[in-house]
Amino acid sequence: MSPFLGPLDSRGRVPVQQQTRIAAFLLSAHGALARQLAIALAMRLRTAWHSELNAQFYRETEIASLLVGATSWVPDVELALLAPSWEAAWVISPVPGIADPIQASIVDLAALGHALHAAIRPAALLPEQAEPTDAFVQALRRIEFESGRLIQAQIVFLKSAELLPVRDAVTAAVESRHAQVRKLWCDMLASLGVHCKEPA
Repeated sequence: MSPFLGPLDSRGRVPVQQQTRIAAFLLSAHGALARQLAIALAMRLRTAWHSELNAQFYRETEIASLLVGATSWVPDVELALLAPSWEAAWVISPVPGIADPIQASIVDLAALGHALHAAIRPAALLPEQAEPTDAFVQALRRIEFESGRLIQAQIVFLKSAELLPVRDAVTAAVESRHAQVRKLWCDMLASLGVHCKEPA
């Protein structure tokens, strides 16, 4: 198993089979997060975090749109087996130990977002020889850049004073989501012959 994508073609591009499966995974994850953020926004929550939810919704939508256009797609029959388990994993559930069901769901949403942006490092999979102007290469690097920005807002919320009374429940939710996302990501990469690196 290799820690990087490839072997690259003569023009330094990631194999289209790898592009397809990685993009499908990331679209599943970020698309689900965008849908969940849209639902939260529709609830018109009267909280200080409402404006940040709106900003995150548009960034997640942008990531999904970027992937659709930047990926060289090919048929992948295994996605019929893989995608349902991914979609099931992104379902938001109220965090145990938090009495307010809306707050409990928002915490799980933030925990999922934190995990997706912290545990998945797509640009780290690119070998040095990858063509920097290739659309897929640029997309993976852009996603990682955006993740660094998005995770800061999630940390602010998850460590906010309003969640201090349920800190243990919040911590458990974040740890659970990280383990779940990490396993799915690593399993998907293993199916492509790529070794899952430990996050920095």
